Amino acid sequence: MGNPTKLQGSLKQRHITMISIGGVIGAGLFIGSGLDINKYGPAVILSYLTAGILVVLVMRMLGEMASVRVGVPGSFKAYATEAFGPAAGYSIGWLYYFFWMYIIALEASVGADLLHSLIPSMSAEWLTSLVLTLLLTLTNLVSVKSYGEFEYWFAIIKVGAIIVFLVLGIMVIMGIFPGVDSPGFTNLLNEAHGGFMPKGFNSILLGMLFIMFAFFGTEIGVIAVNESENPKKAVHTVINSVVWRILVFYIGSILVISMLIPASDAAKLQNPFASIFDTLGIPYAGTIVQIVVLTSVLSCLNSALYTNSRMLFSLALEGDAPRYFAKLNKSGVPVRAVWASTLFAYIAVILKFVDIKIDLFGFIANAAGAICLLVYLIIAMSQIRLRNRDKDKYYPIKMWLFPYLSYAVILLLVVTLVAMFFAGKDLANATISTFAITAFVIITFFLLRRSKAAVASKTTFHASGE
Repeated sequence: MGNPTKLQGSLKQRHITMISIGGVIGAGLFIGSGLDINKYGPAVILSYLTAGILVVLVMRMLGEMASVRVGVPGSFKAYATEAFGPAAGYSIGWLYYFFWMYIIALEASVGADLLHSLIPSMSAEWLTSLVLTLLLTLTNLVSVKSYGEFEYWFAIIKVGAIIVFLVLGIMVIMGIFPGVDSPGFTNLLNEAHGGFMPKGFNSILLGMLFIMFAFFGTEIGVIAVNESENPKKAVHTVINSVVWRILVFYIGSILVISMLIPASDAAKLQNPFASIFDTLGIPYAGTIVQIVVLTSVLSCLNSALYTNSRMLFSLALEGDAPRYFAKLNKSGVPVRAVWASTLFAYIAVILKFVDIKIDLFGFIANAAGAICLLVYLIIAMSQIRLRNRDKDKYYPIKMWLFPYLSYAVILLLVVTLVAMFFAGKDLANATISTFAITAFVIITFFLLRRSKAAVASKTTFHASGE
């Protein structure tokens, strides 16, 4: 019969490789990057670089913990529990679950909008959103291998599009693309519109706050390694590829866009990839990029369903969620956890259908970016605690320059969270929302623990009375 609480280990190395590569590439790169350049100027490259370095360091810390805890469900949720106790694991687990439940609903809605723009004759967007959610839910229900296959091909499409974009862009910059003059450093220096940093040094930090949201999801590969054929090898693949993934796909793309499109050209930066392809005379550029963006959205929705169901499964195993969600089917998939993870998406679809004027996304969307920072902060703190506790343990993957870089990461995360209070009303509200949600989650932990203690005490009393 096997272990009823053991996840299936059928993800192949190629699945893990493409999941780790695709996990960092979302619609934010194809659309949001242009908006960032327009808003903050070419200096946003430094924002991406800073955020990228921060993510690489956090992933290294996560990889260190994962390398000696292969097969532990819940990944950093389990590590936080080990480092700081059940309250920390409970909090980070539910915050992470909360984040991805919102993303599932958001990506389903965005995916429906994209399909509707590609095929205007398609039926109501709320129905399309429901169908997309159901289709990818069914994909996740079949087996973890089916999730891996979908993500493998989604990732290939995204990666292929970016590689073509980078090659053509570099050819233009070098002046070897036929019929197109190289702009050189004109757009990058942007002298006619305030130079490289038109909004001053603060623009680097402000840009970084939004970019952290785009990078979130890099850690999905670490969660997926527990269901791979060779978890130890998979951990190394995921962690060691983080640097070049961010350097090539994000920093490379932002640099090419900044050099080819002026930061002041808001129209072209609305869809920078399509604008550049169109300038180079590539037919149906807009449609091609829309299809690639749709692929990115579906990929994110697919991964969000997978990640959220595994986190809920881990919470259920530890007694932090109803044990009901720890049930696996014959293929080793936590079916009930998968269905539960789509709940918010269905609520959002219903509200879209009945057209109730409630900004259900507003409160959660504002908090999402700050939740990323808080999750990373707990990961960093857990790594320091566990590494100091197990000084003599052999780590196949080690954090660089420990403990100095680890403390530097924590300092930067704290500074970024504090800076959000002073970076405008929306970001201040986002931070307040995050801490309000965090406080609520912590309160529920102690209420749950008190309830369990009361039940245990009552059971003991009746047992002794008999």
